[in-house]
Amino acid sequence: MMKLIIEFAYTGSVDVTESNALRLFMAADYLDIEELMQICCNFFEKRLCPHNCIGIWQFTKNYYTPELYLRALDYVLSHFEEVVFGEEFLQLSAQDVSYIISSDKLNVRQEAAVFEAIIRWIAHEPQEREGYADLLLSEVRLSMMPKEYIKSHVLSNKLVTDNLRCRAMVSKVIKCKNRTLSQPRLPSAILLAIGGLSSSMDLTNVIEAFNIRANQWMNITNLSEPPRAYHGAAYLDGYVYCVGGVDQVFIATNSVRRFNLSTRTWQEVAPMYYRRGNVSVTVLNWCIYAIGGYDGHTRLSSAEFYQPETNQWLETAPMHEQRSDASCTALNGKIYICGGFDENEHLQTAECYNPETNQWTQISPMITRRSGVGVIAYDNHVYAVGGFDGTACLQTAEVYNPHTNTWRHMSSMMTPRRNFGIEVVEDRLFVVGGFNGFTSTSNVEYYDSETNQWSQACDMDVSRLALSCCVLSGLPNMAYYTTPRHLLYLQTLYKYE
Repeated sequence: MMKLIIEFAYTGSVDVTESNALRLFMAADYLDIEELMQICCNFFEKRLCPHNCIGIWQFTKNYYTPELYLRALDYVLSHFEEVVFGEEFLQLSAQDVSYIISSDKLNVRQEAAVFEAIIRWIAHEPQEREGYADLLLSEVRLSMMPKEYIKSHVLSNKLVTDNLRCRAMVSKVIKCKNRTLSQPRLPSAILLAIGGLSSSMDLTNVIEAFNIRANQWMNITNLSEPPRAYHGAAYLDGYVYCVGGVDQVFIATNSVRRFNLSTRTWQEVAPMYYRRGNVSVTVLNWCIYAIGGYDGHTRLSSAEFYQPETNQWLETAPMHEQRSDASCTALNGKIYICGGFDENEHLQTAECYNPETNQWTQISPMITRRSGVGVIAYDNHVYAVGGFDGTACLQTAEVYNPHTNTWRHMSSMMTPRRNFGIEVVEDRLFVVGGFNGFTSTSNVEYYDSETNQWSQACDMDVSRLALSCCVLSGLPNMAYYTTPRHLLYLQTLYKYE
């Protein structure tokens, strides 16, 4: 070990491996070699996985490594549903388990996963651990669970029925009507719905944030931001970008503005080469692509991409067809754009762009003509949802397999819609608002590929079409974009009046 340290002293570099990393760090700590300690910490951080993250977190408690401590803890919280099946989780103390499951940042799709984790932990050493049942159950957010699950799984569990305090906790939740005894955990991602046209066909600057954990929307509108519709939205490196669309006098614009999620302020960035209303926007390789659209005179086949580090737009090869009211997505290093309107007809065609060759390739046409369609990458396929076929608003949807170059039908939405927002949040495909054939709608629903079913989510507060959506993740201030607990409580009381 001393040989490695001496080599580091002379060369400034060291070969850190799985076998020597821990001993090397301890030696560097003893000798107070901060640079070498940091190299070891970087090594540990890069190798964080569900099977070692708890061990690394525990290790950092004995040394002053605040950054690694937080990164390891964050990994445990973010990957909890995988971590609980590892041996390290079973070796935790009751206090550490309690600390982890008490966190608002614990990432679980269903609160049932937390309950099942503590049952598994107790079952590992039942005689020594059964006495901690009430301590741990108090950190499970029981009111976030369906009552059916509580009755069938929680109340039937012997650890609960044999513990007076546990029974009291569960009974309180069962009897409570407002379901806000505990605060929803913070989601791993937030869905934003930005701008659009209201039910009175006025442009709006409304921005709503959807919390999938609470199934609630929160209005986070910045009143100083001008309204826009038929635009594209994208999230990239801590900023939300609004691209093109139509402005307050319904003229297509080439302006691009971005929202800083830390300071919550808007700023103008470089404009596009072309005015683009009804534009298709996606992110690929840390660039924002703006494709097709309507410039106020003609439907466009041109495309361009924005590089944030240089604040510049660059043109790409044009598409084979002119398209406005299309939609695009990125999948496996390529961009897929589907449907739209070419001035004469509603399109059934689709194309694929390869940035390495700067070429567009026509792929198999969709089964149905679709303008105002929503296109999104989901479950390693390209989904084309809703739209307008020239006669009616559609509730049908179809799926493209890039490997076979074929489309197939899938379950239809519950509500027909065109010119809506579409995104994927926590492995569920959400469709937001749009025009339902009669008026703009606030309706939101989501699709789960595992069940091939659509389900209703909470409606937006504001009905709108021609909006755009994007998903935020990894924010240090995620709590700002979720509905505060006291507001959830007041909303629930209002519903029961």
